[in-house]
Amino acid sequence: MMRLFQRLKENAALRNIVIFFGIVGPGIITGSVDNDAGGITTYSVAGALYGYKLLWALIPSFIALLTIQEMNARMGIVTGKGLADLIRENFGVRVTFYIFICLLIADIGNTATEFAGVAGSMMVLGVSKYLSVPAAAVAVWILVVKGDYRISEKIFLVFSVFLFSYVVSAILAKPNWGEIGRAVISPTMQWDQGYITMVLGLVGTTVAPWMQFYMQSSVIEKGIKIGEYKFTLWDVVLGCIATVVVAFFIMVSCGATLHVNGIKIEEAKDAALALKPLAGVIASEVFAFGLFIASIFSAAILPLATAFYVCEAFGFEAGIDKKFSEAPQFYTLFTSIILIAVIIILLPNAPLIAITIWTQVLNAILLPIVLICMMIIVNKVEIMEEYTNNRLQNIIGWTTSIVLILLSTMLLVSGSGLG
Repeated sequence: MMRLFQRLKENAALRNIVIFFGIVGPGIITGSVDNDAGGITTYSVAGALYGYKLLWALIPSFIALLTIQEMNARMGIVTGKGLADLIRENFGVRVTFYIFICLLIADIGNTATEFAGVAGSMMVLGVSKYLSVPAAAVAVWILVVKGDYRISEKIFLVFSVFLFSYVVSAILAKPNWGEIGRAVISPTMQWDQGYITMVLGLVGTTVAPWMQFYMQSSVIEKGIKIGEYKFTLWDVVLGCIATVVVAFFIMVSCGATLHVNGIKIEEAKDAALALKPLAGVIASEVFAFGLFIASIFSAAILPLATAFYVCEAFGFEAGIDKKFSEAPQFYTLFTSIILIAVIIILLPNAPLIAITIWTQVLNAILLPIVLICMMIIVNKVEIMEEYTNNRLQNIIGWTTSIVLILLSTMLLVSGSGLG
């Protein structure tokens, strides 16, 4: 009898593992894409300017990210609707229009930073941006337009693994772990505009508005049911951990090398180049490799997510498993975002660092608007039934919104600058 029970128990565990690997994807992919070229640049600039002083910001960012992504997954599973759809239904077309115009502008900037990452990483290897950027754009377009959702998702999961190359880069930089521990446990606070801008940038790139729409749409695309919620939760947790771990090691890598030597950077490729004499050729090339993978990865996901939620918000058909004739607005918008982003990057002397940092700041300013809409919707019993937020989730969600509004207001009142 005991052997039979044990065998059944093992079979149940095996079934759970099979179910998990069938569901895994939305959380890990969303979290990994968060460490895109814009994020890598922001983390690199933070490490170069402030060393380890801003590592503390990753802790509240992780808590906020985990809470928000879980809400998205739960809302998608329970309602079977995307976040954009729910916002339009609950707040009207006019409010939806203004929110999504701002988000569209931010996401064009975000997509431009992805192609800036492609250009920068390939320039480290001696390839011109006039070759690498168009080639990457064509590859991304073919993957999404001509590809299949399941195949694309598997490719994206493989890309996620390669982002951990930044752990290697940071270790090769030989950081002071004692100093890192003190910076995390006993953070140093500053109230100048450069510091506030950088904190906003970190939060904006760690908890970006577009992620909420992509996460919810991905859960729906996979057809996940409420009985499988616990597996989706683990997917979300793993994705959030991956996001923060990669961000941590990028900041450590740049803090241990660039900051201590007083080196300022203009874009992520500068960090890769600067690492060569300070941490060795391998550290430099690993950093550039991570940047390339992240850029290609995100250049596919970001315009895809934007096209998804804009079409969803205004009732157009959307989905990469649909033909162009079935979803013309979706594919036209996706293609247009890529084209505009590529044109921006190929312009001579384009201010890439300004575009990158301020796109992340705009993310942080827009996030409370999206988050407030989410908080109102997820607490409506007529929509979520017994799956509304608990008290802790509401505290974290509303606190995140309030803190971001206060920081954004302080930034706008004091002016701008990275110090």
